[in-house]
Amino acid sequence: MGNRRTAKVAEAIREIVSSTILFELRDPRVKNVTVLSVEVPTDLRTAKVFVSVMGDQAEQRLSMNGLNGARGFIQSKVADRVNLRFTPILSFELDDGVKKSVEASRILRELAEERAMLKAESGSETDGADALDDGEPGPHESLESIATDSDGMTTHGDPPESVADRIDDG
Repeated sequence: MGNRRTAKVAEAIREIVSSTILFELRDPRVKNVTVLSVEVPTDLRTAKVFVSVMGDQAEQRLSMNGLNGARGFIQSKVADRVNLRFTPILSFELDDGVKKSVEASRILRELAEERAMLKAESGSETDGADALDDGEPGPHESLESIATDSDGMTTHGDPPESVADRIDDG
């Protein structure tokens, strides 16, 4: 029962902190902040708020400083909206998991593009060589496998057997 309650409290805190940052916080340092999750221990005395900040390290540091500066204001909003004996003390942690997943996606996309380019380059060379039939033996043909039929056309390999020939031999 305690786990379910802490999960509900954590979700409520996440929603309150997120809406407070989005709609009520007027600090210009806090930009591009997304509240990802909140961890609350069973005693409900503290709450660790995990946030993602899009931007370079300087922008992330600036936003984190702004969040820590506004911690009292955000905590008062949590106290107003969550009915608990004690208001959890908030701490903000930068979670760069989203940034890492975006970077991994970018790398995978680049690898796929490189692979497609290499395949297209190698495919165009072999397709052109396969399409060219000059009557000369290819790398997997011998001179004996190339024959000329009665029309003077070059054929490769043995002429196909007729169905009657296969039945008579059988």
